[in-house]
Amino acid sequence: MSIVLYHHPYSRAANVLWMLEETGVPYALHPVDIMKGAQKAPDILALNPMGKLPILVDGSVVVTESAAIGLYLADCYAPGRLAPALDDPARASFLRWSFFAPSVIEPGAMAHASGWNFRPAAAGFGTYEDMLATMEAALAHGPWLLDARFTMADVIFGGTLRYMLQFNMLEPRPLYTAYVQRLDERPAYQRANAKNTAIARELGLGH
Repeated sequence: MSIVLYHHPYSRAANVLWMLEETGVPYALHPVDIMKGAQKAPDILALNPMGKLPILVDGSVVVTESAAIGLYLADCYAPGRLAPALDDPARASFLRWSFFAPSVIEPGAMAHASGWNFRPAAAGFGTYEDMLATMEAALAHGPWLLDARFTMADVIFGGTLRYMLQFNMLEPRPLYTAYVQRLDERPAYQRANAKNTAIARELGLGH
């Protein structure tokens, strides 16, 4: 099998499993026991010197960083469906919201939760309030980020949003919770969630 995801259900690889289910391509999971520090093993560091998951291997190609993996999968395996074509004007918004998740939501929510003291004008993620308002604007026309068109941007952005809401790192505004509920209803998400839950239980991590 060409595509291999280095995976642990309590890592960002859990969201990449959803990405793979949305593309519909065959894949295999390579378990990495992050609870025992296996992500720092030499063979993992050879693939990703950060010693972090997810890692996607597709033949001779190695991709890390969740958003990059999502864009790679969409462009290679679901072009025109999960990724707008290069000459499609919708690709601009697709890229915008795909990168907004790791570049703004993650650091912005972490800064707010941790009480970081910084000058908003000097930080790419700006203020927490501006971030929340921008997210609402992105979802205002729904049901998806590209209006009626579901894309991998929703998996990247939505997966981040779900995680932040789950751990109370974002204010649960109605637009956010309704969006996540729509995402949760997708068959591909339900398949991925079932697999992640089953693996967590096998590892003794489930409830």
